Amino acid sequence: MPITSSAKKALRSSKRKRVFNVRRRDEIGAVTKDIKKLVTAGKKADALKLLSQAYKQLDKAAKTGYIKKNAASRKKSRLATLVKKAK
Repeated sequence: MPITSSAKKALRSSKRKRVFNVRRRDEIGAVTKDIKKLVTAGKKADALKLLSQAYKQLDKAAKTGYIKKNAASRKKSRLATLVKKAK
């Protein structure tokens, strides 16, 4: 357990941030998973609709510092190529 007052504050802060980070991670994971399911099912049109939602989640994550800008860009690119290659 933290002893100094600044360490106690840091612990409180990290607990608050964790809630937002977990929520962000779950949202990104869910939309990515849905896109991959749709691609494997051959529903390219539905996957394209979800792609913009995935972009939004990744951009927000990069903006808030949850992931780096280039990581978000890489993930968006890979999702786009996955959808594009779908039949």
